[in-house]
Amino acid sequence: MAFTLRQLQYFVAVAEQGSVTRAAHHLSISQSSITEAIKELESDLGVELFERHPRGLTTTHNGHQFLRHATKILASVSDARRSFADDRTAEKGQLNLGVTSLVAGYVLSDLLSRYRRAFPGIEVSAIEDNGSYLEHLLVGGELDVAVMVISNLRDRMALQAEILETSPYRLWLPLGHPLVSADIISIDDITREPLIMLTVDEIEENTGKLLSALGARPHVAFRTRSVEAVRSLVATGAGIALLPDLVYRPWSLEGDRIESRDVSGALPVVQVGMVWRKGSSLPQAARDFVGLAEALRSGRGR
Repeated sequence: MAFTLRQLQYFVAVAEQGSVTRAAHHLSISQSSITEAIKELESDLGVELFERHPRGLTTTHNGHQFLRHATKILASVSDARRSFADDRTAEKGQLNLGVTSLVAGYVLSDLLSRYRRAFPGIEVSAIEDNGSYLEHLLVGGELDVAVMVISNLRDRMALQAEILETSPYRLWLPLGHPLVSADIISIDDITREPLIMLTVDEIEENTGKLLSALGARPHVAFRTRSVEAVRSLVATGAGIALLPDLVYRPWSLEGDRIESRDVSGALPVVQVGMVWRKGSSLPQAARDFVGLAEALRSGRGR
């Protein structure tokens, strides 16, 4: 039996959400439908895609590899449908985009590849910088739209923002760490451990504010602007990290396993979204970009 697009959609949802329950709620379907689809998909492929544990599911190495193929297949199908629904491929124009570094590889890359396929006649010019500078460029009319972390958006009077993705903070741990098997992980548990701090897109500032508000002073063992460096350092036991789930992947570049766990308490979330100047008349290329992003977001909810 060949796998179906629906099975792929359910598989991707479970991989992204980390549990059948959350995936079912996200897709507004029954848990049994997802469970059965995943079983059939694993049977068809002849591999286990998930490791089952009391907290939910994590992708196996095979599952992590298949996830890349599944997302590409679903993206191609979406592009094919769009090509019939909206015949604008011959349009010419320019799109001036901004992006913050944290989301460049996790949100914009997929979105931009879809946009280029849907509108190959549009010339795209993109700039990566920090959020405050991108806001300055948007207000000044030098950018049409930016894809960025909007949790800390400063100039909300002048800028319009629309959420694309909301990502909670979770704790990253090396395989075999004592906290991996803990029933409940608290902020106090974290402060006793060396912390690997990511210093991009206000993440370090957010993490510091969170711990300070809870009366905790972390022991920062390493600061880096590289998410891959964080992964490698955590996986090899140099420390733990508290980061948005958006950038979590279960494997380092060296192939070492990284565990992710919830932390008790009201942790903040990171919101990623599109931003443009309020009251401005967006060029058609920018309106198409916003529309494609909205369609992608809606598609994830089906």
